[in-house]
Amino acid sequence: MKTLLLTGFEPFLNYPVNPTQRIVDELNGMEIGGYRIHSEVLPVDFSVSGDRVISHIENVKPDAVLSLGLSGGRFKITPERIAINVNDGAKDNKGHAPVDEPIVERGADGYFTNMPIRKMVEALKHAGLPAEISNTAGAYLCNHVMYRVLHVVNEHRPDMLAGFIHIPASHELAVEHGRVPSWSHEDLKRAIVTCIEVLD
Repeated sequence: MKTLLLTGFEPFLNYPVNPTQRIVDELNGMEIGGYRIHSEVLPVDFSVSGDRVISHIENVKPDAVLSLGLSGGRFKITPERIAINVNDGAKDNKGHAPVDEPIVERGADGYFTNMPIRKMVEALKHAGLPAEISNTAGAYLCNHVMYRVLHVVNEHRPDMLAGFIHIPASHELAVEHGRVPSWSHEDLKRAIVTCIEVLD
């Protein structure tokens, strides 16, 4: 059976709950669509998160890497099309706020995912779950991790599938935060399972 490395993030900024953390914890060890899931939760730290996910890839040697991130304010499941070579944004959990920093010196300007994101969106809609392809993963930690993983794909592991999915807030987070649209935890988890099921 193939192995899928599934990553989420810890809480960050003004989000006291990160639904990606609960999803990856609950899916860890499951068998979905021909993949055994190996889950890891990443820190929201520009100096650590990219190296940490690369370390997990080296240790797990997965056939695919799917990373999840919270996008508070989005109301659809949004598989990302591209990662760009720049860190820029709000402070991470260590207080660092990068401005126009390259993720990889002399790296490619951007990398497209090699996951079947159109197929994911179609499957999600068929399951009654709102979804669309996103053409920007931002420039915060989600984009950072997506770029680092795709850099590995393009430089060393062309056989490995890799991609990133942003999800809306959970109801639990919306209650705590107060100003974001939200989904039930079960629907968020069902959406990620649906996406994994259509991987080649």
